[in-house]
Amino acid sequence: MKSNGLSFHHPVAFWAGCALLVAGVFSHLPMFMMGQHTHWQMVGMPMDGWMLAGMAMIPAGLALAFYGLMPRLARMKQALAGGEHLHFHVADGVPLNIEHWKLVAVLVVALTVDVMKPATTGFVIPGMTDEYGISAQSAGLLAFVALVGTTVGSVVWGRLADVFGRRAAILLSALMFMGTAICGAMPAFEWNLAMCFLMGASAGGLLPITFTLMAETIPAAQRGWLLVALGGIGTSAGYLAAAGAATWLEPMFSWRALWLLGLPTGALIIFLNRFIPESPRFLSNAGLEQQARAVLAKFSGAGAVERDDAAHPGAPVIDESHPVTTWRQLLRGRHARISWGLAMCGIGWGLVTFGFVLWLPVNLVQLGVDPKAASALLAQSALLALPGIGVVVWLYHRWSTIRSLVLFIALTALALLAFVAIELAGLRSTAATTAATAALLVSSGGVIAMLIPYAAEIYPVHLRGTGAGVIAASSKVGGILGAGFGVLGLFEHFALSALLIAAPMALSGLMLARSGIETRGFRLEDIQRALADQTP
Repeated sequence: MKSNGLSFHHPVAFWAGCALLVAGVFSHLPMFMMGQHTHWQMVGMPMDGWMLAGMAMIPAGLALAFYGLMPRLARMKQALAGGEHLHFHVADGVPLNIEHWKLVAVLVVALTVDVMKPATTGFVIPGMTDEYGISAQSAGLLAFVALVGTTVGSVVWGRLADVFGRRAAILLSALMFMGTAICGAMPAFEWNLAMCFLMGASAGGLLPITFTLMAETIPAAQRGWLLVALGGIGTSAGYLAAAGAATWLEPMFSWRALWLLGLPTGALIIFLNRFIPESPRFLSNAGLEQQARAVLAKFSGAGAVERDDAAHPGAPVIDESHPVTTWRQLLRGRHARISWGLAMCGIGWGLVTFGFVLWLPVNLVQLGVDPKAASALLAQSALLALPGIGVVVWLYHRWSTIRSLVLFIALTALALLAFVAIELAGLRSTAATTAATAALLVSSGGVIAMLIPYAAEIYPVHLRGTGAGVIAASSKVGGILGAGFGVLGLFEHFALSALLIAAPMALSGLMLARSGIETRGFRLEDIQRALADQTP
């Protein structure tokens, strides 16, 4: 790696792997183009030699490119073995400069692409169901498999980011996006399930790592609101991109074109890799002091480097050391109580979003709302929820990070209890139902907007990717549970389901109110000291 922190450890291997992967995807296009005479219907078509060769080239190219991203073996052993590492902190007193904004812009693009991938699933299911001649329940397996993939990917990619680097994990996700584009040329539904799992894994992994890299690079004074804004803007843009692509491309090329978009969108992140430096904190943790200083100088600017280290006047400061620890520290030790509270919150949010809200249209009809009016009500409530993100950003930045999170957890629980009261009272008021729905969407949206950014702030550098990944995975676990409870018919019991979901949300709020720690304006290293001081 050169001193600019932007080049690859094995550049020839990386770019050769990229070329092999792209060639593997392109080898599927001849068969795809054969479908133009049947409006891109490929079900039952036998795989030709080019397609089979391409399927072998993609994993080979992915492995070669991943090797190109890997640090030297000696560095890997050092990072895995632990030890007394010295950690840099970003010059937290400097204002945001053009380099910070470049990074923010690129990470918004990466997060937009990341959110777009799973969001596309909902748009491909109708066409896929029709072409493959499968039931809606079988097609629903696609969403379930993708959700399981995001759960696994969040944890695996978090660990990869802590061992190989944040930048490497982001680029690996982009490569996976490119490879799974061949979903658009698969003649059998089973192949789509396998590829959808891999797509979900890469999408689930990219989300927490973008927050991790940003948290370790942005000055403390601006870190909080930018993290929350990144999530809000990236998520909204991702859903808009998925909807726009479906509107524009699906009528011309069928649902398959939405999967094929994985190649250009993943390639876009690879193209922008020169604007994604490695985290200076990760570089320091890996013992790459010279590279860490070079990246810090780039973001600090000449004359803006902090000078409170007498041994290195005018240089970025090394100010944290930590003992040998493993990922088990997340669930034991000084981070345990916060980790359990955040994980419980993630599970509760997943139950709300992938369970209660999904069944809300059906239950609104049971409350006496006309089916068409129920859909319109949800759309209106979603529009009312949009300004809530601005409120979340303001509170997180100006008031308190942990109190803002606890507040929105409490509001989510209260909104669920409002639905309990509406049904038990037999209330058939559109105004009351609209208010409760809007309150639930605003509060639950605020929870997820803060949950992963907060997780990216409270863990030490050697476990930050893993910690953020575990918390992100907890929200997907809640989604899997929500889908399972839906199949069992729990959400047909409106008041009971709302009450049962409100319980873990309220419990997580109490846990975080007791064990959460303020992060607003504090250096990441100072947050670790505060956690150590409050440990009994």
